[in-house]
Amino acid sequence: MNESSRVDVLPRPDKLALAQRAFEQFHSRCFWFMRPGAQVTMEEIPYICRRLRADGGREGFLLAAQLCQ
Repeated sequence: MNESSRVDVLPRPDKLALAQRAFEQFHSRCFWFMRPGAQVTMEEIPYICRRLRADGGREGFLLAAQLCQ
């Protein structure tokens, strides 16, 4: 694998922290039906990504791309 095709994958704690921040930042747009302040789990990250892509606009879409590597 050459250097240009290398994908940086976030470590588990960083990915979970990023998902939590995304949930809080996009709650009113993407997660309005979920309890505010809920704690995101690793199992919920694929769902968080889908909702960010669907309703998060450009910023949410880019965040989902970073989160779901």
